[in-house]
Amino acid sequence: MSALGELRQLKTTTTTKGDGKAAFWFLLPWFLGLFAVTAGPMLASLGLSFTKYNLLQPPSFVGFQNFVRMFSDARLLHSLGVTFTYVLVSVPLQLALALGLAVLLDRGVRGLSFYRSVYYLPSLIGGSVAIAVLWRTVFGVDGLFNKFLALFGVQGQGWISSPDTAIWTLILLNVWTFGAPMVIFLAGLRQIPVSLYEAASVDGASRGRQFFSITLPMLSPIIFFNLVLQLIHSFQSFTQAFVVSGGSGGPADSTLLFSLYLYQRGFRAFDMGYASALAWLLVLIIGAFTALNFWASKYWVFYDD
Repeated sequence: MSALGELRQLKTTTTTKGDGKAAFWFLLPWFLGLFAVTAGPMLASLGLSFTKYNLLQPPSFVGFQNFVRMFSDARLLHSLGVTFTYVLVSVPLQLALALGLAVLLDRGVRGLSFYRSVYYLPSLIGGSVAIAVLWRTVFGVDGLFNKFLALFGVQGQGWISSPDTAIWTLILLNVWTFGAPMVIFLAGLRQIPVSLYEAASVDGASRGRQFFSITLPMLSPIIFFNLVLQLIHSFQSFTQAFVVSGGSGGPADSTLLFSLYLYQRGFRAFDMGYASALAWLLVLIIGAFTALNFWASKYWVFYDD
C-alpha cells in the first residue's frame, strides 16, 4: 500500500472514531434518562411487587402473594373487563374515523393545512384534565348533549351518572382523539403511487374496489403501526376516567379502568406492593396484545418488498 493510501486509511479511521465519540455524547442524556427515569423505576417496582409496602414502613418480602391475590380480586377482574371493552371498541372506531377523514382530505380539499390542524387538535388536548371536565359537563343531566336531544323531543338523562352509559362516554372521548393517527394515515396515502389508481380506473374498477384492492393493502403497514400505538395508549388511559368519575371509577365501577384501579390501590389504599404487581400485569397484557398483533400482521400487512 502506498503512503497516500495509508494516510487516507488513517484519516478515515480517525474520523470514524471521532464520530463515535460525538454520537456517544449526544446519546448520553437519553441513556441517563432511560436508566434514571424509566429502567430504574421499573426494576424498583418489580422488586416491590414481591413485597408488602405501605409507603410508611419498610417493605417486607411476601414472595408471589401479590400475584396470587389477583385471582381472587373481584374489582381487578371487573376493571379488566371494563378496560377490554374500552380498548377493543374505541380503538377500531378511532382508526376507522381517522382513516375515513384522511381519505377525504387526501382528495385535495381547499385549506388542507387548516383542516389538518383542526382535526389534529383533539389529539393534543383530549387527554387533558380540562377536556375531561368539559366532557363531564357536556354529558351531564343539564349538559349540551341533552339540550341537543331536546330539540328533537328526546328526553335526555345523566349519561355520566348511569352505569349503562358512562363507559360509552369515555369510549366516545377516546374516539374523538383521532387526530394523530389521521395525520399518519394522510402521510401514508400520499406515498401510494397515483399510477395504481389510474391503471385501476382504466380497467373499470370503482372507487370502492380501488379502496379495498389498492388503498387498504398499500396502507396496511401504516394501519398496523397506528393499531399498535393506539392499543398501547388506550390500555394506559387514566386521566379521562379519573376526572369523569371523580377518581372513584363510578357509577358502580362502570368506568373503573385498570390504570385507575392501580392508582386506587397504590395511592389511596397505600398498598404499593400490590399496585406494583398490578403495574407489571399491565405490562404483560400490553406485551401480549403487541405480540399478538405482530404475529397476526403476517396475514394482513403487505410490504413493497
